[in-house]
Amino acid sequence: MQIFAGENMSDDIHHKKWAIVTGSSSGMGLSVAHRLIDDGWHVLGLDVDEPALQSSDRFQTVSVDIRNRAAISQCLQDKLLPNDAVSLVANIAGVYPPSTLDSFTEDLYRKIFDINVLGTLNVIAESKSYLAPEAVIVNFASVDAFTVSEGQLLYGASEAAIVMLTKELALELAPAGLRVNAIAPGWVNTPGNSKTGRMDAASQSIPVGRVAQPTEIADWVLLLANNSGFMTGETIVLSGGDVIR
Repeated sequence: MQIFAGENMSDDIHHKKWAIVTGSSSGMGLSVAHRLIDDGWHVLGLDVDEPALQSSDRFQTVSVDIRNRAAISQCLQDKLLPNDAVSLVANIAGVYPPSTLDSFTEDLYRKIFDINVLGTLNVIAESKSYLAPEAVIVNFASVDAFTVSEGQLLYGASEAAIVMLTKELALELAPAGLRVNAIAPGWVNTPGNSKTGRMDAASQSIPVGRVAQPTEIADWVLLLANNSGFMTGETIVLSGGDVIR
């Protein structure tokens, strides 16, 4: 099976910048995929949902549950990504159903932590052998890792876990020349956030007076991928001043 339509896998593969992007079917994940492609990258998009875009020579889409490490491994093998080909892994997939001490269930706990935390670990672990020297990993956390959002007991805890995983992995992978950073967005104009019906009210409390657009978050992923040579283990908060650390 070939990655490129009409191309030979052996043709200058090491001169192409490959990225793996999870959650690539909508919202910030899809915006990041678009931004990378516009910048000349080739993207392998992983999402449990059906892809929003058809696969092309620059964007390969695969339906996979990131909770299943074996499925991720098989996906990468099937797509014939050669060793040292991937320069960026962007872990954007995540879920944020509300929960409180009174409402949470074990199933909900497993869903949130297995997708947000275990899924991130699975993708990094299975991608590691495909990473190019000085590759970059960008994890997505949330401002809820640093501040309390009412009714987001489990989600906030899972995002705080992502911040700490980013720090731990930065130390662990630094000897291999890999950098690991994270982005913690606040309110972003995504389909999921729109469904909450809370964005208009939220924008009034944000100092810059609005929520972010997915393209603004995508720009930071590209910046970290291309220009963060001396930064690792850090989490960048993008909240319009709503959360200042």
